[in-house]
Order: sequence, then C-alpha cells, then structure tokens
Amino acid sequence: MFRVGSGHDTHRLVEGRPLILGGVRIEYPKGLAGHSDADAVLHAVTDALLGAAGLGDIGDAYPDTDPRWKDADSRRFLIETIQALNRMGWRPVNLDVTVFAQEPKLGPVKAAIRDNLAGLVGLPPDAVNVKAKTGEHVGHIGRGEAIGCHAIVLIEKRD
Repeated sequence: MFRVGSGHDTHRLVEGRPLILGGVRIEYPKGLAGHSDADAVLHAVTDALLGAAGLGDIGDAYPDTDPRWKDADSRRFLIETIQALNRMGWRPVNLDVTVFAQEPKLGPVKAAIRDNLAGLVGLPPDAVNVKAKTGEHVGHIGRGEAIGCHAIVLIEKRD
C-alpha cells in the first residue's frame, strides 16, 4: 500500500535570524521569521509526511501558539513525525523538494540539504531530490522578501 503526501511552507526573510534550510545553516545576512527556527524545508517535508499518513498538518501537530515550540529545532518535528509513521507501519520511499528563493543562490548547498534530509528521513541520498527555483523577481519570493518550499513524499506500508 502506497500513499503520497504534499507539503508547503513559506516564511519571511528578516534581519537577525540564521538562515536554516533542510537542517543546514546557510551563510546569508537574513534568516526566516517564525515561531520555531522557521526551516521552511523541514516544515514542508513534515507537512507532506503528516498528510500522506492522514495525520493532519504541521500546525495541528506543532502549533505556533504553543510555547514548547518557540525557537524549536525543526529537525525535532521531522524526527518525531517519522517515528509516528514508523509506529503506524509506514516508511518513506522517496522525497522530492523544491525550494523557492530569489536569494541566496542555493545551487552550492543543494547536495548538503539533500544529504541531511536523507539522513533525517532514513533514505539513501538517491531517493531524495532537492531543486531550487527563483521567483524571477515576481512576488514576495522574487523580491527577496521570503523563501518557500514545496515537498512531495511517497510512503509505503510495511508488512
């Protein structure tokens, strides 16, 4: 039995915060604003996994109104979600991620993000793909005001 999940997240870029994408810290003068560490990649992947398993979304599981998640490392959200899926008999098969950012250019860090994601979800690196797209100077992403991410995951039920 297979299921597909889709996740999306977007956060504003602001001064005074580190930029973390896919659990990888990226040198850039701005970071993402949010209640947790605002890792849009890990949020989108967590959302995709939760959706595939029929467990709602990241806002249900880790609401930004809960002080426990203030400045939380988003790797925790992903790891706990993988553990919940495993308890239900599900495991990821592959993951495809698209990051939308005008700046910084993510080409040099895509492999590091892929490798980190693979380790976090328990997949070989060739079962994880990371793409980076600009906003072509259109909208909030294209103006460099935000970074977004879309993730698609396939999970399968173990026997």
